[in-house]
Amino acid sequence: MTRKLKALLQAQIALMLEYRAEVFLWALATALPLILMGVWTQAAEGGTFALSSQEMARYFLCVFVVRQLSVVWVIWEFEQDVVQGRLSFKLLRPIDPYWEHLMAHLAERITRFPFAVMLVALFVLIYPPARFAPEWGDLLLGIFTALAAFMLRFLMQYTFALLSFWIERAAAVEEGWFILYLFLSGLIAPLDVFPEVVRQIAFLTPFPYLVYFPASILAGIPVDLVQGFVVLGAWGVVFLVLNRWLWRRGLKQFSGMGA
Repeated sequence: MTRKLKALLQAQIALMLEYRAEVFLWALATALPLILMGVWTQAAEGGTFALSSQEMARYFLCVFVVRQLSVVWVIWEFEQDVVQGRLSFKLLRPIDPYWEHLMAHLAERITRFPFAVMLVALFVLIYPPARFAPEWGDLLLGIFTALAAFMLRFLMQYTFALLSFWIERAAAVEEGWFILYLFLSGLIAPLDVFPEVVRQIAFLTPFPYLVYFPASILAGIPVDLVQGFVVLGAWGVVFLVLNRWLWRRGLKQFSGMGA
């Protein structure tokens, strides 16, 4: 299994290297947190918020880094595999298509990394308030949490993708889910500025743990680590069980259609 995954990863890296310019544009397209950084730092300077203007700058810089590690697009790929019949050929291979999609995402992370580092370096050069050096403990724990957030995000979207066995536009489910993700994940505003009731409800959902949680750890902003990892793990188990159930049911549905 390890050799198969290594071969898949190497093949996907070679494929991604053929589209370096496109990968750079993908990295640039996730620069929204860097734009919002300027908005929120100015707001923090002129108002009373839970985070100072410097903490806002550090937070959104870390949000950008987390987004580079956790962006996912598997639902659109899987949907096309089902609709266009490509899944039939992938099922003939001695490995679950899940792993092929996962290796493609990991290969894209590896290819994107130099461009992301370049963008971060360029931004902190022209925007000094964002400059800071995270503690080694925060850095390592933040990266680990960001990778865990990526795995949960991938699992969530792959689970929604399995609805393609029954509907032609499974991506519409993800688009509706993305609205909640946009507002509750901490992508456009740190959850520290939300009303307390909204924050308590949000922390029971998976969304804050996809962006806010790892970004806050990287930025050195205090968070409840125990609650964070417990909720992150609980949602991971929920989506893993749902994913495997939909996969087994979906394969029966797919074979029933003549695949």
